[in-house]
Amino acid sequence: MTSQLKRDNPPILCHRPGSESADPVRRRHFVAGTLAAFGLGAGIGIRPAQVFASNHGLAVLPRDLAEGAICRAAAATGTADPLSGPARYLRFAYNGTGICTAAVPVALHRGYFAKYNLDVEFVALAGSTDQMLQALTTDKADAGGSMLLNWLKPLEQGFDVKLTTGLHGGCTRLLARRESGITDITGLKGKTIGVSSISGSPRHFFAILLSRHGIDPDTEVNWREFPADMLPLELQRDEVQALADSDPSVWLTRLRSNGELVEIASNLSEDYAHLACCTLGVRAALYRDEKPVVAALTRAIRDAAHHVATQPDDAAAVFSSYTPKVPAAALAVMLRSHTHDHTPAGADLRREVVQIATDLKNARIIKPSTHPVKLADRVVVDVLS
Repeated sequence: MTSQLKRDNPPILCHRPGSESADPVRRRHFVAGTLAAFGLGAGIGIRPAQVFASNHGLAVLPRDLAEGAICRAAAATGTADPLSGPARYLRFAYNGTGICTAAVPVALHRGYFAKYNLDVEFVALAGSTDQMLQALTTDKADAGGSMLLNWLKPLEQGFDVKLTTGLHGGCTRLLARRESGITDITGLKGKTIGVSSISGSPRHFFAILLSRHGIDPDTEVNWREFPADMLPLELQRDEVQALADSDPSVWLTRLRSNGELVEIASNLSEDYAHLACCTLGVRAALYRDEKPVVAALTRAIRDAAHHVATQPDDAAAVFSSYTPKVPAAALAVMLRSHTHDHTPAGADLRREVVQIATDLKNARIIKPSTHPVKLADRVVVDVLS
């Protein structure tokens, strides 16, 4: 069963020149799924019913600053006119657990959706990121954002979802105990790595790094799955010699270790420092039938990502409502460690998908018969040119 939760306070919305009002989002609600959608909840204090019922605490900046500097930044990053006519209603699959997709709530609460005349409702789904793809292909949602490393295998298998832009790089980390002597990825040969999901993006990414360094990720490393909040304990018990997870959980794990845990690698290691790890996907029918709507959504998300990159403190204030037990200052430090100014689209995104698909193929995560260029040509669309 789902419940409808009404926002108590309106988002900060920016006035569009020539329009009477930029407030098409008067009464949007959040369609909440089961608590399983919030897999990190136990570890970082997420309580969905409280988080999404209210925007309490979001308008941290003074109102004049929000309507001034923030809205000027919104105007500076967009070059296209908003959609004409009534606000276009869209359903966005978003569960609020990953700070790496902070651009999504920023787009809602700081008026970037409204800037392009979009009326966006968040839809929370229980289960894995595969379920987000299923929601897009079965018309339960219009758009969603998630990890390319999680999506490319289902897309290879035929899910009809189109990718329009990258969202950022960074947010996945590999930790080991300082006293373990493990200082880089090659030190993991013969070791056991703990992950919260064997099919998740942390496992996929570090399998790629291992294979790049001549270590077979299937036979020369062991992977063990534990709940995310149990990973630090299993590392302390030496049941695993390293752990891999995503922000904010892994960041907080390292922070709370008081220096005992060190970062060995991340998905900004090597040439991945210049690649996007998360992407915006839309249902294929929406792209085929309403390309201007998809273009408006893509621009809104890219504008919001620019906001995250240039105003991480404010973006952290927005996201702190989704993780109320994590201080906004800590969230801002996490956001600064990501590359939210990296939002490839069109040919740039296609090139990055080709590289990532090639790496997944070499790590035997996608099929040997898959052609990375053909896969990228099928799933990446250019809506901005």
